[in-house]
Amino acid sequence: MTERTVNASAQQILGQLRQVVVGKDHVLLWVLATILARGHILLEDIPGVGKTTMALAFSKTLGMKCNRVQFTPDVLPSDVTGYSVLDQATGRMVYQPGAVLCNMFLADELNRATSRTQSALLEAMEEGQVTVDGVSHQIPQPFLVIATQNPTGAAGTQLLPDSQMDRFMVRLTMGYPAPKDEISMVLDRQAADPLDRLAPILSREGLLALQDQVAQTYIKDTVVRYIVELIGATRDHPHLLRGASPRATLAVAALAKSRAQLQGRDYVVPSDVRAVILPTLSHRIVLTPLAQSQQVTAQQVLHELLDRVKAPVLG
Repeated sequence: MTERTVNASAQQILGQLRQVVVGKDHVLLWVLATILARGHILLEDIPGVGKTTMALAFSKTLGMKCNRVQFTPDVLPSDVTGYSVLDQATGRMVYQPGAVLCNMFLADELNRATSRTQSALLEAMEEGQVTVDGVSHQIPQPFLVIATQNPTGAAGTQLLPDSQMDRFMVRLTMGYPAPKDEISMVLDRQAADPLDRLAPILSREGLLALQDQVAQTYIKDTVVRYIVELIGATRDHPHLLRGASPRATLAVAALAKSRAQLQGRDYVVPSDVRAVILPTLSHRIVLTPLAQSQQVTAQQVLHELLDRVKAPVLG
């Protein structure tokens, strides 16, 4: 593979996705970067702005088997992970795969599910497997979770546990479309759904190859030290009750590699790190009650740290 394979493939992928998701190029780019970095994605927004449509567009474009679960309080953990039933002929328990056994698992309105059902995803997201009745079952690769959640406080919602939030590489928001994009959206759907026109651009094997290339992107020791210093600065900031975890350190490094490849480089520079800090850390850090009462935001704290921690100069 050439060094520009990731960049060239990305342009082709994004070109097709723009037929369905209009005016949200920055969100499409972050989702694609996260997929290439083997991360999971949390989309937090109000209903109806196209979160599910975007996820389905990615699954079609990347040739991935997609399963979707609309989470409600009566969805059971076994609906996600699967369950065992007795085979009358053999007398053995036979595993029936759950919805998460796919390449792309779309968890719609995850924060409407019970805590027990939410936690059923933890093993799948971290280890790429589910364990049912003491037996582990591997999830096919590539695998990622795209979860959507309504803003906290919406009817019938509850906070996702911190352990689950930490497993999402990024948290993104789509927001309302611009008026001209909303007009295009209406006109494009006069005859048919644009999703029906999408065709796979990559095979699953092709996507795995691109993910491998991203993982092999060179990152210098001084850049790694810069990442660790930024993460460490969140752990003793006066406005933060809890800083970012070591898992966040790995997420920043992985997403910085992906951004470098999308920029046409096979090495990471400090600007890649700076670009990925907000989407990877804003949902992982916890503000103190005093900071919240003073209307301080996670984004403000992270911008302050980016200004304070000196980036290395690469020779």
